[in-house]
Amino acid sequence: MSFPSKLVHTLVGHEGSVLCVKFNYNGKYCLSCGQDRSVRLWNPHTGKLIKTYLGHGYEIVDLVVTNDNKNFITCGGDKDAYFWDVTHGKVLRKYRGHDHKINTLAINKESNVFFSGSIDRTVKIWDLRSRSTASIQTLDDFKDSVTSIYVSSSEIICGSVDGYLRTYDIRNGKLVSDFVDESITSISLSNDENCVLVSCLDNKLRMFNKDTGELLNEYSGHSNQNYKLSSCFANNDSFVVSGSEDNLIYIWDLVDAKVVNKLEGHKGFVCGLDYNSDKSCLLSSSIDGTICVWK
Repeated sequence: MSFPSKLVHTLVGHEGSVLCVKFNYNGKYCLSCGQDRSVRLWNPHTGKLIKTYLGHGYEIVDLVVTNDNKNFITCGGDKDAYFWDVTHGKVLRKYRGHDHKINTLAINKESNVFFSGSIDRTVKIWDLRSRSTASIQTLDDFKDSVTSIYVSSSEIICGSVDGYLRTYDIRNGKLVSDFVDESITSISLSNDENCVLVSCLDNKLRMFNKDTGELLNEYSGHSNQNYKLSSCFANNDSFVVSGSEDNLIYIWDLVDAKVVNKLEGHKGFVCGLDYNSDKSCLLSSSIDGTICVWK
């Protein structure tokens, strides 16, 4: 199967950087957010803007969608996580507790618990089933800003500017720390959940064995020294994809780590990425204010 490399739509509407773009659960729609403090709902397959959500007072840097597609959660400079109703466009709840900007969100598969990581060096865990908007647990083992969180069925994996990849076992509370030695800005898991892909601020992606911490591969050629850029596995884990500060999207072969393609469509660095395997579609967002849809 070839990788999506044809630019089919450019979604325009945001004012300023689009910091994050994510498919909804079934891949029919996508949500984007950014510097203009808005969230936008699109049909990426037709290129149409469907709805705009306003409510944040500061830039929005990340979002997650619930598995029934009825709600989404956003975070950013407000220090609160906002829980939205997709249809009515209203903020239903605000989750308060961080002392600083929230960088990243993650949600479990059941969509009943979500996680937030902040510049305040903590990860907070929130129960969506509860009427309370207080966090149920705080993880505070970090020495610097928490930039990324990934949740699997049994683990919480966190990346931090302090250079550590931390894995918390939900079943027994055990923490395993792997020292990467570079500021981590993005993490993602392979489909089989055996490998972790880590973006670092030294122009490299690293792939580790999740259980042993062994470095399996490194990917380079792109530019990433200053900003949080997304990366991900794609095409059933046969490719690795990353945004870049040279305005391109880089695609590597997973095994031999060679660059197999560079996608050109943005006029600013590419910070957001999301890949949907069912639709064989890639979304990218940029500081140029646009979202590109690749098929």
